[in-house]
Amino acid sequence: MRNIKKIISSLAILSAVALLGACAANKNTTTDAGAAGNGKFRTLDEIKESKTINIGVFSDKHPFGYVDEEGKYQGYDIYLAERLGKDLGVNINYVSTEAANRIEYLQSGKVDIILANFTVTDERKEAVDFALPYMNVALGVISPKDKVVTDLANWNADDQMIVISGTTAEAFLVKNYPDIKLQKYDSYATAKNALENGNGAAWANDNTEVIAFAKQNPNFTVGIASLGESDTIAPAVTKGNASLLEWLNTEIKTLEGENFFHKAYDETLKDTYGADYANELVVEGKQAK
Repeated sequence: MRNIKKIISSLAILSAVALLGACAANKNTTTDAGAAGNGKFRTLDEIKESKTINIGVFSDKHPFGYVDEEGKYQGYDIYLAERLGKDLGVNINYVSTEAANRIEYLQSGKVDIILANFTVTDERKEAVDFALPYMNVALGVISPKDKVVTDLANWNADDQMIVISGTTAEAFLVKNYPDIKLQKYDSYATAKNALENGNGAAWANDNTEVIAFAKQNPNFTVGIASLGESDTIAPAVTKGNASLLEWLNTEIKTLEGENFFHKAYDETLKDTYGADYANELVVEGKQAK
């Protein structure tokens, strides 16, 4: 009987030790993962040490982030990314993302920074940390010239609005126009094809995107140039990545002093929007909302 009691006592001690070890391991795992709960990130020093930074960008959203005929990333966001990589002294690994994946890619550690026309919203601030903005944006609605949509209050209940999943346009319509039926797509390319093929009555998206599409496709027009309030677009990092966020904010302020973002506009956006839109779209280091 005594031997049995000793065995039971020994097992209890071993179980307690194992439990304490498990708790310690879980604590270390949480610390290593960073301050974003289950999120993972690399600090500024870790990025520098690796000599490479992973930046999430669009590959199909001309003229902001797209792949040209030679297979190279181009656009306004890429112009900024190249400067960030140069000033940080690292190579850039571009990671193609879709709108709905931007937060996931940061939280999983797949990218260090998102530069994919990421609009700053209160909801997104709870999931990621935004740096200072570099562009103004509002929502717009584009439709065929022979059936122009100029007011959502007169929307035909049988029609469907094209949106891209995970965008501010989707969230805005769901909240403010719940009766409008949405036709959702994962990429800009498929949304554009749907509009061209008449699969939806109109397409709601960033006004910068719909204005560019209308200029390239004369059979369509922007019937609503500004829908809802204006917002800003900014780089985003994983929640809690303080060192990278601080560096980004300092960098953006430095670039502001060089008038960098107006130069970026001239190099990448002027051919699409013309000179008149520069001051309206460009933000030079102003505080995000």
